[in-house]
Amino acid sequence: MEYIALTGISENVMKELRNHVLRTIEIRNAQNFFAALRLNAGDYVFLTHTSGQDITAGTSGVLARVLKHQISTHLVLQSNEMFYEEREMTMARIQLEPKYITHIRKVLCSEIGEVARVIADESSCYEAR
Repeated sequence: MEYIALTGISENVMKELRNHVLRTIEIRNAQNFFAALRLNAGDYVFLTHTSGQDITAGTSGVLARVLKHQISTHLVLQSNEMFYEEREMTMARIQLEPKYITHIRKVLCSEIGEVARVIADESSCYEAR
């Protein structure tokens, strides 16, 4: 099945997802942010610690269901006697329910500036049938 992929996720987050801990993550990376914009509650997403340019068939990761999806903008102010700087930072917060530990069967798109898309199996490596 085809999924949007979020790549370069920290190993600590991946460890918690592999242990099936409900997790809310914040997406600030530009590539993953644009991918997150396409996600809705109920969708499945493939997450991996491998960078987007390095994903290949066989790359392992976690398939998770999106429970909640929120886009927010934060205003950051910084000043001293010489200058005043105001910046905005937009991020996506996604609450995930991990479902399967799986691997990529085929990479459909992993180019910079494009949403990463992969084909992955929906079966856990722990299911021995």
